[in-house]
Amino acid sequence: MEKQVFEKYDGSRVTEGMLQEASQFFGDHYGVWGEHAAQAVGKFAKAGSHVRLSKARLRAEYLPVDTTCSYVRVTVDGRLAGNAFACRWACENKTVCWITQLVVHQDYRERGLAVGLLNQLRHDNVDIYGLMSSHPAACLAAAKAFGSSINTVRLEFIKEHAEEIMRASPIRYVKDAKVCGSLFNPEDTSGLVSSVDTGFWVNHTEPLEALAWAKDIVDWPLGELHDGHEFLLVLEVRRRTRSTSRSTSRPEALS
Repeated sequence: MEKQVFEKYDGSRVTEGMLQEASQFFGDHYGVWGEHAAQAVGKFAKAGSHVRLSKARLRAEYLPVDTTCSYVRVTVDGRLAGNAFACRWACENKTVCWITQLVVHQDYRERGLAVGLLNQLRHDNVDIYGLMSSHPAACLAAAKAFGSSINTVRLEFIKEHAEEIMRASPIRYVKDAKVCGSLFNPEDTSGLVSSVDTGFWVNHTEPLEALAWAKDIVDWPLGELHDGHEFLLVLEVRRRTRSTSRSTSRPEALS
């Protein structure tokens, strides 16, 4: 039987060795550059080559100083099988936890490790969880870990609050992303619904295959996936308040 071990670290406790391991892991298992990446982001982004993040860039962009960030990883029988970075900040008296990176080893996918990683990042005092990802599996995992399922995602909440939440982010790529899709612009007929233009031209072959699969099993709410774009998922925490009578106890939504 496989032994799974989850470990969580505050950003200040993440060592250079952990970052080096995370950098190598990202390069090996995140994805490859798309066909037009070189024209969009530079010659280094050669189509078919692995997307890389240096140790220094991980430290600077995912664990910036004076922020509340976390790193969580899971090993299976001693082998790194997945990891995630997250950052928390305040917006309108609410605490936001944003998943800034989520990667699972290609040999360990479809085993629930993504949900397990995200469960490690749950906090009792968090009101809102957010994620930008080009992979539907990441969105499905986040919806399950922080809500109930992708079918219960409140698009109206994303429409009303996403831009304000993202502008307050200390993470640059979240702050600079441009929301797009029919959720934000009713005249948008591109097929995008809740998306962000991040200019991250990663190859979408695998994510599009996963999207087709997801559409077969759930009522997928986030729309299509275009090159250079990612899905946008923002979830509010629904808390339950105790009542003297169980029959009158109802969920209390934080807006």
